Amino acid sequence: MEELSFLQRIVVWIVPILFAITVHETAHGWMAMRLGDPTARMLGRLTLNPIKHIDPLGTVLVPGLLLLFGGFIFGWAKPVPVTWQNLKNPRRDMALVALAGPLANLGMALVWGMLIQVGLALNGAASAYLVYSGVAGVFINTLLMVLNLLPLPPLDGGRVASGLLRGKLAWHFDRLEPYGFPILVILLVTGLLGEILWPVVSVMLSGLSAVAGLSSDSFQLLLYALVG
Repeated sequence: MEELSFLQRIVVWIVPILFAITVHETAHGWMAMRLGDPTARMLGRLTLNPIKHIDPLGTVLVPGLLLLFGGFIFGWAKPVPVTWQNLKNPRRDMALVALAGPLANLGMALVWGMLIQVGLALNGAASAYLVYSGVAGVFINTLLMVLNLLPLPPLDGGRVASGLLRGKLAWHFDRLEPYGFPILVILLVTGLLGEILWPVVSVMLSGLSAVAGLSSDSFQLLLYALVG
């Protein structure tokens, strides 16, 4: 595959990134509604319209700069509001609401993998676009899923871990939330975040490559063309 220009990379990445964050956040709201909390629906957040979920800094500026400089792609969306008092079993249900986001990303990764198969069966510019977009979609959704499952509040994995803990352990764990984002930034800047995530991401990408009809090496070459 030929080297892509920066503009071509932006065109390829934008749709997978927007869908990844939109479906992730909508899944949180949908699960909360199923468990008794209509807050997200009432505030117009139970939608696939990406504009409702975009955070100008975390969804646009930070990922764009990281993509420009070829760094670790990282970002965030506006959290979907959940009123825990509406939930029948708040600790358990908040864990289920949190888990819905990463599971949605897993489903999206599988869909993008199947889209790669469609692209491989076609010819021309449409084929290249679908294959590259599919690779981007598989990667960004896998990365978001694994990242969000880190047991660090306020990430989804932290909410799940909090739901599994009991008594004082849960209370002490929840007190980490104000420090969660600074810890995450430190891990990102020092490179430790990539070292923690990449072994898991790599294994998952190998499996998803097979679903897409690509060898792991072919997938890695396509991904390298996308991140520079």
